[in-house]
Amino acid sequence: MRIARFSIDGNVAFGAVEGDKQDELVLDIIKGIPFADFELSGTKVPLSKVRLLPPVLPNKVVAFGRNYAEHAKELGNEVPDAPFAFFKPSTSVIGPGDEIQYPSFSQDLHHEAELAVVIGRLCREVPRERVQDVIFGYTCANDITARDVQKREKQWARAKGFDTSCPLGPWVETDLDLATASDLTIQLTVNGEQRQLGRTSEMIHSIEDLIVNITEAMTLLPGDVILTGTPAGVGPLNVGDEVAVTIEGIGTLTNKVVKRG
Repeated sequence: MRIARFSIDGNVAFGAVEGDKQDELVLDIIKGIPFADFELSGTKVPLSKVRLLPPVLPNKVVAFGRNYAEHAKELGNEVPDAPFAFFKPSTSVIGPGDEIQYPSFSQDLHHEAELAVVIGRLCREVPRERVQDVIFGYTCANDITARDVQKREKQWARAKGFDTSCPLGPWVETDLDLATASDLTIQLTVNGEQRQLGRTSEMIHSIEDLIVNITEAMTLLPGDVILTGTPAGVGPLNVGDEVAVTIEGIGTLTNKVVKRG
């Protein structure tokens, strides 16, 4: 099931996305919230009549760096022996169609296409064999990075945590199991030109590795998001660019870069 969060007539709701053709998609409005038992209301609205929002509002976004060998290599970094985590605040999250604001403190903004894992239940110290049980679904992410700031400041809070640096969407796909999610095509285009192309099977540390690693240290809440790393091909974004992340079996997340006002 594809579950979207949307706004219509000033109201915010969740809905199940139905249909195959983009111009014929409809949303069946969900009664309640998708992290608990819910029912479909049967009230349907065309996707074209709503504004899609970030599919979840995470308490925290836990991201993992240098999890694809070729990406680490292209930036001159060594592959970490263990998963390498950092955080993006909730205020960095935007949805499909929202604007990425080019930060005034950077002159080298980069895109990073990523598979995002959405957590479905409160969990801590998750054993490997129970990882599937805590996953709600998967969505597309773009880990927007001020590369010059990242290099200059050595730690990544400002470089990766600024407002609008975490586009998520367009919805959460809940029907993928771990085996399928671990071998999907992931690609990114800028103004229609392909920049990144890889497969999630190229991850150094698996989805299970990442969730086991971070839940050893902290509790994850429903709606929290895990970013799993980016394949090679990262590069610059400029004001006016349209950037699109497409992940097989999930969908496409598109955003435009604007000057920060």
